[in-house]
Amino acid sequence: MEIVERPALSLSPAELDALVSACRMVVAACLDGRQLDYGLFAPDGLAWERSVVTLVRRTRDGAPIAFNAMPLLRVERGGAPGEVLHLGLVMVDPAERSAGLSWILYGLTCFALFVRRGLRPLWISSVTQVPAVVGMVAETFDHVYPAQQGTRASFAHHHLAHQIMRTQRDAFGVGEDAGFDPAAQIITNAYTGGSDNLKKSFEVAAKHRDERYNRFCSEMLDYARGDDVLQIGRIDLATARRFLARSVPRSAVPQLAVQGIILAIQAVVAPLVQWLAADKPLGRLRPAR
Repeated sequence: MEIVERPALSLSPAELDALVSACRMVVAACLDGRQLDYGLFAPDGLAWERSVVTLVRRTRDGAPIAFNAMPLLRVERGGAPGEVLHLGLVMVDPAERSAGLSWILYGLTCFALFVRRGLRPLWISSVTQVPAVVGMVAETFDHVYPAQQGTRASFAHHHLAHQIMRTQRDAFGVGEDAGFDPAAQIITNAYTGGSDNLKKSFEVAAKHRDERYNRFCSEMLDYARGDDVLQIGRIDLATARRFLARSVPRSAVPQLAVQGIILAIQAVVAPLVQWLAADKPLGRLRPAR
């Protein structure tokens, strides 16, 4: 498994081409040879500059079997620029869908970004019509609206949803002709902006084990028209603790701990040691004498 933040800016052209090809192989396996033409696979290729891509390969032969593309959406909060992590497109080879990959494709990437950003709360968004995903988002993250029991819509929820629908529709393949109910955060007629191949009926959409989320989707969404729900939530320390306690397999805890220590050294220990070395230049912070 590899996580790459903003691949078009951090990888060489050859490495980027290999990553794009691997993701397209997974798409072809999921859509019977068809490809997508929105978001990560839009013709302009700009999504590769703003997304966090998680790719999972099979250990036996190195074949790509799943990926997740999470765009970092630019927003404004309190007059200052910020980012919302959109959970984005997840695709898993049909032959591997019982392999328990959801904790990697969703939770691990979000956890890594949370740690990389100094454990500061990070807002997330999700657009879907699949009850299993609606329930997963509601149970994994905090302050999620709608569908999370006990969470009421705040100004922040509606403000972020308004900005995303006004300027970021292309990130999740929703056309300009789609409607939006701001109170319920329901997108109507959503499958006209490149995501047409992903439209499902309620009967076909994967269900959640908790009937509340299935009932929410059946009552709030018109599947014949093609509706989606826009969920807004947050990653914070409570989210991270719950992820480590419930989602991470025990066999993966040691390796995850090593990665966390490396990230902590990179973010805290190394800068502190460098700053304390007063005889060494630190660029603009401490120029050479």
